[in-house]
Amino acid sequence: MAVMMAIGWISIMLLFGMVLRAKVKFLRGMLMPASVIGGIIGFLVLNSNIVSDIDYKIYSDLVNFLFTLSFISIGLTGVSKEEKKDNTVSKEIVKGSMGMGFIWTVLYAITPVIGYYTITVLGAGVEMDGLYGLMIPFAFCQGPGQSVAFGTIIERGGWSNATQVAVTYASIGFLFAFLIGVPIAKYGIKKGLAQYSGSITESIAKGIYSPKEQKESCGKITTYSGNIDVLAFHFALIGLCFILAQYLGKIFSYIPGYFGETFSSMTFLNGMLCAYFVKWIMRKLGIEKYHDSILQTRITGLCTDFLVCGAFMSIQISIISRWILPILGVCIITGVVTLMFALYFGPRLGGRCDFERTLGLWGCLTGTCPTGVALIRIVDPHLQTTAATEMGAMNIAMLPSYFVTTAILGYSIGQLSFFSMLIQCIITFLVILVLMKVLRLWGKPTFSFKKKEEEINI
Repeated sequence: MAVMMAIGWISIMLLFGMVLRAKVKFLRGMLMPASVIGGIIGFLVLNSNIVSDIDYKIYSDLVNFLFTLSFISIGLTGVSKEEKKDNTVSKEIVKGSMGMGFIWTVLYAITPVIGYYTITVLGAGVEMDGLYGLMIPFAFCQGPGQSVAFGTIIERGGWSNATQVAVTYASIGFLFAFLIGVPIAKYGIKKGLAQYSGSITESIAKGIYSPKEQKESCGKITTYSGNIDVLAFHFALIGLCFILAQYLGKIFSYIPGYFGETFSSMTFLNGMLCAYFVKWIMRKLGIEKYHDSILQTRITGLCTDFLVCGAFMSIQISIISRWILPILGVCIITGVVTLMFALYFGPRLGGRCDFERTLGLWGCLTGTCPTGVALIRIVDPHLQTTAATEMGAMNIAMLPSYFVTTAILGYSIGQLSFFSMLIQCIITFLVILVLMKVLRLWGKPTFSFKKKEEEINI
């Protein structure tokens, strides 16, 4: 009952978010998602004690669970045969995805160092350990799902309220993504930096399509509903992967040291690996044709919306209030550093859609990949550039970040020294910068916010 009550309250807040987005001019202008609007309202409602008997841990557990389901769903989605044959997946896409992925990894490696020393200074008077600053990349670079997932692991190492701190970072990051990203997008359109910018229609601003615009399909019906509903089939595949992930985690637990302990706890990652495996088995057995990727994407979107809204609602102000100034301080400093890196490196990737890449990169560095795509859609509504495609492919270039992840988690559970953790972060930072130079992903700027499009030399 408690879980369903939590889901019910998240649902109510999502509906409130939809209505406010459609009715409030400021929210329409900022293109703020209903999940963020509803989450903020839910945070205020739950912390005002209007709703009694609230168990905040249920919301944290739900966010963690939905995050795992969304990762499994992403793994099941796959790539269609048409996309594999599409010649647009070219050197330009490889270059863009590698470049954005490397920039993301650079921030992922340096922000925990910044976070640690910022909290060490700002949190000294309120007994907030610098370790809590190490969690900033889990929030800004990865979003609320991984904030909760990694925060939970850190709490097992004896660090109380790590999840609350991490998800607060993530929530503030989402606000940065849109409050700064949307004005940058509009400024870029005004300066002629966006190649295919169109007008933001009333329907897009409100976030609700009129009946005439409701043309996009949610997916294909691949099963006879008298046998099994198509949604039931797709959810059953997710459930299968979830169970397989539990057993894969147990296998990882037999690996000695912090590596085994860390990866055995990463259910979301294990779930995605199992999803890739299940998808491969389906392909080999010739039954992949009964699985629809578009419908699977809708399931991912469902999990993401509930996840983001639930993340805001999981924040307990009574816990973080004592640490609110250090938390805001580290978020502002990290936000400024992140913006500087995005605006410096984004234009230097080398390509005609570097502006769109910069915008998507900012969204991903402060929220999630879908946040980045949402910002790209403002300046490229029909996704005519390769930037949105690169946002999905950049995950490959983000793999070195796990050297940083395992270092932070190893330190938090007492199996790695602070010096070793710090060296691992700095080495990752420096190696990726060198790779960017070697692979020519760090060149001269292809655009400037001070110049119009016709003045740019590519």
